[in-house]
Order: sequence, then structure tokens, then C-alpha cells
Amino acid sequence: MDYKSMFSPKLIDLSVEATTEADVFQIVAAKLLEAGMVNEDYFDGITKREANFPTGLVTQHLNIALPHADPEFVKEAFVFICRLKSPVKCRQMGDNSEMEVENLFFLGIKDGKNQVGLLQVFMNLFMDEEFVQQFLAIDCPEMMYQFFIKSIAS
Repeated sequence: MDYKSMFSPKLIDLSVEATTEADVFQIVAAKLLEAGMVNEDYFDGITKREANFPTGLVTQHLNIALPHADPEFVKEAFVFICRLKSPVKCRQMGDNSEMEVENLFFLGIKDGKNQVGLLQVFMNLFMDEEFVQQFLAIDCPEMMYQFFIKSIAS
């Protein structure tokens, strides 16, 4: 799958104000619905899936979260990049322990077999300290879009 096609400058918000994970999900779900990327049940779908299968990920250089809903809630494949103005609590993938996160990547996957590959792409990128430093320095959606397009191998 061409992961680069899942990115768009219109699906990047680097200044989201939220106090809880549920707030973040509500804000992003509304933006994705307005963009026509998801159906009206997406918020419920992502909330339920995250409750059962948390997606917080502690990497060596930065905590991130990779929330995603089941394909039935996704109209078009996407990655929504969300940076919060202050951290929220979420749960870690695997052991469910609590962690804080400021950078979330909402994955809209239409075909479940692409999920593992996309998760691996993000894990590899965020294990690279130079990538993380450059990622954190970007505060413009268009620049962030270009950065990911350049960083993801074809």
C-alpha cells in the first residue's frame, strides 16, 4: 500500500486544545467527519476500540498514540496528525499502563491487512532520534505533510 497517499495537509492539526483523551477523540472525529473521511459512528467506534485495545506507545525519544477504529467506520484511508497543546493521559499498548501523550496519529485503515505495516512504519520512524527532533520542531501543517512524505519510504 502507498502510505504516502494517506497523508494530507488538511488532516494535520498541531495546536489542539483538549484535557482528556475523549476530548481529543471528539475533536478529531468531528474534523474527520467534516472532511468526509469517516462515518457518523467513527467517534463511538474509536472510543470503544481504544478502550479494548489501547494504542499508546512509549518510544525511546517520544510517547505517541496511534488510535484507530475498525474499517467499517472509515470511508477513505487517512492518517490524521494531531499535536496537543498539553498532554493527556492514555493507556499503553500491550500492558494498559497509564502514560501521557501530546502527539497522536489517527490511522484510518480501510483494509485490516495494512494495519500492521502502517504501525511498523510509525514505530520505525519514532525510534529514530533525528526524525523525532525534526518532527518536534515543525509547527506548520504543510511542512509536517512534506516531512512525512519525505520520511516514509515508498
